[in-house]
Amino acid sequence: MPGEAVPGTSVAVVTGAGRGIGRAIALGLAGQGISVGLLGRDLARLEAVARAGEARGAAAVVAVADVRDARAVRAAVATVEEQLGPIDLLVNNAGVVDRAEAQLWEADPDDWWRVFDVNFRGAVTLCQAVLPAMVARRRGRIVNINSMAAVRRDHRYTGYRAAKAALLALTGTLADPLAEQGVTVLELSPGAVETAMTRGMAMFAGRTDWTSVDLVVEAVVRASRGELDGLSGMFLHAPVDDLTELAHHADDLRRAGARTLRLTPTGPSDPLASLPGRQPSGVRR
Repeated sequence: MPGEAVPGTSVAVVTGAGRGIGRAIALGLAGQGISVGLLGRDLARLEAVARAGEARGAAAVVAVADVRDARAVRAAVATVEEQLGPIDLLVNNAGVVDRAEAQLWEADPDDWWRVFDVNFRGAVTLCQAVLPAMVARRRGRIVNINSMAAVRRDHRYTGYRAAKAALLALTGTLADPLAEQGVTVLELSPGAVETAMTRGMAMFAGRTDWTSVDLVVEAVVRASRGELDGLSGMFLHAPVDDLTELAHHADDLRRAGARTLRLTPTGPSDPLASLPGRQPSGVRR
């Protein structure tokens, strides 16, 4: 049986919706009665997801676009708005990874920038397309699908890591001004979910302990309900986080600057320790 529409969220756009995590998120939202705009490049895959979403009792609209193409993205967003109504939730999920685990100076420049552009420029392009209407209505939510690659030191997949770190910085830039406009933005790391992309990554060769995509879908659904609004601007990791506990302590976390991108001073005597917006030493969750 399809779920009832979630209060506060009637229409969502999911990028990279044709397969993997994006497909699962789109269908999870559809199961909650949320109309979904499915954005991606593969028409056949998107149409299959649309049919599956409609079987769950939700309206679905296919919008073919490359997330790096601002004009195509604006047209896609307009199509969703015309057919489904104002967009309440944007899930920036579209992503690709470097074709090789090469060091930065050994990486193919065209491939490196392709990866950076899809993962970062794509998210920026979608935000620019949907935020004006959200701000005008003083209502909206954005979930950026990020990765632990944004915060872990590792020499592999440098284009992907740089893009995800930039996305985390973007969220930090947007969170406060958007809060004043009634819009929230979250960073959600799904963990190692088994997809076509992760199966092709050398670092996951032979892996069997994959993260359940259901954890990611549950987190996005909870975000769509407004249950995680207090955590706006923060980085969440679906496989391990107790989202209820984090949401309960959201005010304390915000005051501490936890789960945000900060430079940690060496100690109280470090000149950086007095700069506004730094993360207090000792804050770890």
